[in-house]
Amino acid sequence: MFALLKPWLFALDPEVAHNLTLAALKTGQSLAVLPRAAADDPILATSIAGLSLPNPIGLAAGFDKDAEVPDAMLKLGFGFVECGSVCPRPQPGNPQPRLFRLVEDRAVINRFGFNSKGVEFAHARLTARAGKSGIVGINLGANKDSADRTDDYVVALRALAPHASYVTVNISSPNTPGLRSLQDGAALADLIARVMAARGQLDVPLFVKVAPDQGEDDWATIVRACIDGGVDGLIVSNTTVSRPALASRHAGETGGLSGAPLKPLALAALQRFRSETGGQLPLIAVGGIASGQDAYDRIRAGASAVQLYSALVYEGPGLVTRIKAELAALLRRDGFASVAAACRAV
Repeated sequence: MFALLKPWLFALDPEVAHNLTLAALKTGQSLAVLPRAAADDPILATSIAGLSLPNPIGLAAGFDKDAEVPDAMLKLGFGFVECGSVCPRPQPGNPQPRLFRLVEDRAVINRFGFNSKGVEFAHARLTARAGKSGIVGINLGANKDSADRTDDYVVALRALAPHASYVTVNISSPNTPGLRSLQDGAALADLIARVMAARGQLDVPLFVKVAPDQGEDDWATIVRACIDGGVDGLIVSNTTVSRPALASRHAGETGGLSGAPLKPLALAALQRFRSETGGQLPLIAVGGIASGQDAYDRIRAGASAVQLYSALVYEGPGLVTRIKAELAALLRRDGFASVAAACRAV
């Protein structure tokens, strides 16, 4: 079906195509017409930060910004889904156009700027699925015009954490000016202390999502702040502002680059964070994952799970089933009884 629809979708503006996809998924979800993925191979079952996953393939934040279709995406075979980024107050994000397909590079550039319907909308969506199964996390952002961005994360966490499987603090989007400065030493330590205090005794894992564009002195600072602050894991990594050699006419657009060209940079970032953490923090790998081999390479580099998004643009929803089958075969080929065993063997 995707092969038939792809030429039509690619003839549309990318953001229009994305919104139509969400609309279709909402219709399919309500009418229960989406095909349900086959049961997962038992070898893929794993856990991270106390979360039991049927498989380690997650949907990265950015696809379902306002928690509108998490159950539809779970039904397609993802082991977990991350919604967001959600900001406390609704905001439109940056002017359009702000999403670009780099077809020749199998990549995407976006400069959305945290377009969000706000905490109240996401809260209603998450509470509406109360009692349903499946791991659904929420990714938190900050309003562009906020006087205290750290407080934005506190406000959003208090509202949404009780209704999510986990919470991600996103301080690595390149499209909100100044946001990445929250990755700096003292600012990050303060942010972590405040969101951890807001979480209190709530049994919800808290992750921090980091950028791949770190300076040499930044890696250890980020890791130490996260370990000392009690963070439950790191998501490595967000989009990049760097520009490797690209063939598309959109290569010069500003924003975060994702997809195939991000793969080597994201893998290198994962390896560096794994080295810095020494295995003390679980890692979720993101960036350029488009095959079972890509997922396996991240797991063998120390990731407990992986996430993808951009590859869906080019491969469609059947990609999830293919990656899981390929990953299971690779684990068995190398004699691993589980994803966790392959991760521990770093």
